[in-house]
Order: sequence, then C-alpha cells, then structure tokens
Amino acid sequence: MNEAVTTPLVDNMPILAWSVQVGFVLVMAGIVLAFIRLAKGPSLPDRVVALDTMTVLIVAFCGLFVFESGSSAFLDVAVVLALIGFLATVALARFVERKADRPAAEKLRSNAATSEDTP
Repeated sequence: MNEAVTTPLVDNMPILAWSVQVGFVLVMAGIVLAFIRLAKGPSLPDRVVALDTMTVLIVAFCGLFVFESGSSAFLDVAVVLALIGFLATVALARFVERKADRPAAEKLRSNAATSEDTP
C-alpha cells in the first residue's frame, strides 16, 4: 500500500482545525448555491458557469479533506477532478459557441436559397 497517511495537521494546530471546519461549511454553502443556479439558470451559459463553479468547489473540498484526514490520496483525486472539470468546461463552452453561431448560419443559408430562386 503506497498511500501516505500522516498525522493530520489539525491535530497539532487547533486554529487550523477550526479554519478547516469553517472552510467545509463555506464550500458546502457554495456548492448548494451553485446547484441552485445550475437548476434554475436562465440560460445555458449560466448553467455552464455553475457547473464549473461546483467543480472548483469540490476540488477545494478534497483539499480541505486532505488537511482533515492526513491522507494524501485525495490530492490525486483533486487533480484528476480539476482536469476533467477543465475539459468539460472547454467542451461545453465550444458547444455554446457553436449553438450561438448556428442561427446566423441558418439565416445565411435561407438568404442564399432565396437568391438562387430569383432569376
């Protein structure tokens, strides 16, 4: 087993233990608020930003858990989640961009079709 488990830093520093607990509460509040924006979001870009915000907050949660538990395995989880979140955000942004360009392309096609019909 290669997992490095050390004594959690919060055992030696009580102010750090308090700060980590406050961090957990704030990160969870942020996740709840981002989820509400994801569910209600008036537009697709708002939902993409909310999903990206949730990903960043979950990565922060993993980082806080490393302080709490002393297990460094969650750092690997945080890095992988950050990479996947970045790729998902880029893919969704490209999708939104193409969706925004689509009505202009349809208008050009309809204009080209009507100009071909006239002699």
